[in-house]
Amino acid sequence: MGNKRPKPEEIVTKLRQVEVLTGQGMPRLDAIRQIGVTEQTYYRWKKKYGGMGTDQLKELKRLQKENERLRRAVSDLTLDKLILAEAAKGNF
Repeated sequence: MGNKRPKPEEIVTKLRQVEVLTGQGMPRLDAIRQIGVTEQTYYRWKKKYGGMGTDQLKELKRLQKENERLRRAVSDLTLDKLILAEAAKGNF
C-alpha cells in the first residue's frame, strides 16, 4: 500500500518546521529529511503552500469549493439552454 498523503494543514506545519530548523542553524537538506519528505516534494510544497497561514489555507479551500459549485451551476444552465434551443427548433 502507498503512503497516506498529508492534508494541506499538515503540509503547512511541516514547511514551518523546516523554517524553524534552518533558523536554528540546521542545513536545509537535513531539516527536509527530518520532516520525512524528499527534497523534490519539499520544493513542490513550498511552491504551492509557501508563506501561507492556516487562515489563508481555510480561505483557499472555501474559495475552491465555491468555484466548484459555480462551475456545476454554469454547466447545468448551459445544458438546460442547449436542451431548450433544440426543443425550440422542433428537432426532438
